Parts: sequence; structure tokens; C-alpha cells
Amino acid sequence: MIVGYDASPVAERALAEAAVLLASLPALIVVVWEAGRAFEAAEWAAQTLDVPAPTVDLRSAIELDQAAYAAAERTALRGVGRARSMGWTAESLVVADDISVADTLVRVAEERDAPAIVIGAHSHGALSEVLLGSTSRDVMRHAPCPVVVVREDTDRKGRRERPAS
Repeated sequence: MIVGYDASPVAERALAEAAVLLASLPALIVVVWEAGRAFEAAEWAAQTLDVPAPTVDLRSAIELDQAAYAAAERTALRGVGRARSMGWTAESLVVADDISVADTLVRVAEERDAPAIVIGAHSHGALSEVLLGSTSRDVMRHAPCPVVVVREDTDRKGRRERPAS
């Protein structure tokens, strides 16, 4: 069982729902991180702002990547801890994204011959859905196995509910 996890409230909810429904299957908590962001930011600035490409200090860029990977590892371990606290057998996998988070989750599911993928669906407005795409939609379209999509808590009018204080 592949569980896409980013420690967001909807990812926590997806983990909890999946633990109830699919506790008989071992879970692989997958955190996808984006390698090379420092280099991409410099390239984006040059293309978007029509300015000369800024010089990127290689050491700083590598340190940023290492910090991003370490944060992804901590997130994955948090997810494993949460899954285990719910009685689920779980391990973690931190993987750099290929093309997108969705493509990476689908690739991992294919490589592991996963029986299912569990993901949380973040609420986005219609415009951001068109511009940004939807990880959950893309996983559902391309997954080699069933996909369990858990939505954010919303009230009957579609507004996000606020956590109880």
C-alpha cells in the first residue's frame, strides 16, 4: 500500500482513514521531495523576469537540497510514526520527484506492485486547478492500481472546516 504523505491536515486524515480501511496491508509512507530547487529558481527568474541568469553558488544550492531532503526524511518518519500509532505496519520512502508528485507516486506504485495508492486531495479553486493541475486527479488517471482519495474536511457548502480548538 502506497500512502502519499506531506504532513498536511488532509494527508493526516488520509492516513487515518486508510488505517481503518486497509490496516491489513503494510503501508509504504512515501514523501516526494523536489531536488534542485535552488537551480530551478535561478532559471525561472532569468526566464520570467527577462534578466540575466543569477549566479548560483553551488555549495549553497547543494546545502539547500540536502536540507530539503532532510526535511522530507523527517516528514516520512512522522508519517510512519503516525501510521504505527494507529496499529499499521509501515515503513518510509523518500524519493525525488521525476516530473511531478503524481508521476512519482505512480512510478513507485508500479515498481512496488502496490495493491493501492492512498492520497489526500487538497482543496483548490477552479483557476488554480486549471493552472496547477491536480495531483489526486493525475494519480487516479495513471495509477496501475486502485486509488483511495481522501478529501479535506469541508462543511456542506464546500468550505474548509476549521480544526476544533
